[in-house]
Amino acid sequence: MHNILLVVGVACLIAALALVLKPKWVAAVPAFVGLLLMHYSYYIAVPTMTFLFWGIATLITVGLFYLSPKGEPDGHSSSNLYVGLTAIAGGMLGILLQRPAFMVLGVILGAAMGQLAYSRTPAGKWMLTPSRLFWRYFAAKCLPAIVAVSIVCIAIMGLVIE
Repeated sequence: MHNILLVVGVACLIAALALVLKPKWVAAVPAFVGLLLMHYSYYIAVPTMTFLFWGIATLITVGLFYLSPKGEPDGHSSSNLYVGLTAIAGGMLGILLQRPAFMVLGVILGAAMGQLAYSRTPAGKWMLTPSRLFWRYFAAKCLPAIVAVSIVCIAIMGLVIE
């Protein structure tokens, strides 16, 4: 039973990463479910406060998903690749330091750098860097990616460290 929970948990984490790169629904939900399943498989041990914090963050991202407009003003969806891949890269760099705080900071900085890089492309020039639109876009697109990638990285850290 423990192995089944582990396999289904890993599948949920992979689905969450796919949803970060190609969002059709909230990526944090399968990431949180995957973290729960991996915890109950006894392969990783996650403190209760961690579950509480990331569960509330997941609920906030679900609310952001339903309150945010769908798509981008110019119809492109390439910003998800910029934000998602750089957030994953930042999380992996944070995992190398073996500190959860550095991992989350790496995810946040990675997502911000991805959005900044996207704003410099021809498809993203509608988003001016020091504007209010930039920060609204950060809240709508980057925060859900940050929550999902952070949860996935917590699960990876649990597997690697323990």
